[in-house]
Amino acid sequence: MRPVSSLLLLSGLLVAPAALAEGAGAPKPPPYSLPWQLRPIAPANVVRLDLPVASHEGGSTYAPVLTGGYAVTPEFGALARVGYVSTAPDEGAGASGFTNPLIGALYSPKLGGELKLALFAGVALPLGSGGGNDPDPKSRIGAGVLARSALDNALFAVNDLVPLAGVDVAWVSGGFTLQAEATVLELLRMRGEDVQKDKTKTNSTAGLHAGYFFIPQLSIGLELRHQRWLSTPSFLKGAPSENRDNTTAAAGLRGHVAAGDVKLKPGLAYVMPLDDPMKEGKYGIVFADVPVIF
Repeated sequence: MRPVSSLLLLSGLLVAPAALAEGAGAPKPPPYSLPWQLRPIAPANVVRLDLPVASHEGGSTYAPVLTGGYAVTPEFGALARVGYVSTAPDEGAGASGFTNPLIGALYSPKLGGELKLALFAGVALPLGSGGGNDPDPKSRIGAGVLARSALDNALFAVNDLVPLAGVDVAWVSGGFTLQAEATVLELLRMRGEDVQKDKTKTNSTAGLHAGYFFIPQLSIGLELRHQRWLSTPSFLKGAPSENRDNTTAAAGLRGHVAAGDVKLKPGLAYVMPLDDPMKEGKYGIVFADVPVIF
């Protein structure tokens, strides 16, 4: 055999295994721990129903939210959310109604490696129950604010158009997820000028999430969340200073089940307040979450 032919044969033997390995597909990305109430770090085709059941001084409140998401590309997606609130007081009549609908977009540029980034912008429309100058007391849904740890205030500002923008940064590696989030909301009054003094209000939320996969089918998620008014609405003037913000913590387990291209990630967490006014109100919240990703 000629020397040139021998070299070509040897090169083929060395390259073939690498080519076969490359053709087998890229390695799976490390598993990502989906937060309880923070935003996901990437767009997805998803239908998600979460249901907090809050017991508190004076009764209980149920505040489910339905979220739908569509990934236009791996980096860009749209979502829509709407909720429902039902109160069951220990005494007197309860109230119920729908929240404002929210629409938004999520952009998650590829950074490479273990670091992930997501930018969010959205708007909540003033269409919720119990708005206007003559609100129906049976449709007032304000109790849902604290039942959802004061993290979804845009849904409950039924007289306001609420543009909001936020950013998430996550580190995902080896079964671990660490994620941080910050959001600013501007509430612009569109109706109810006789019962709502403030034309504008500025709110903010932030959170930290830590997750770990014990096995591919089971993960734990821990969360610390904070909400704070950046402006001083009329209802805070003369009120205790602790009414300006809320801090809560959540901990729970999430399952991960796949059936073909459909992934089911049911979870159950317990939420507890770390300060007033929720602590003073003796809040305890069980948070059930059922995301279906396809």
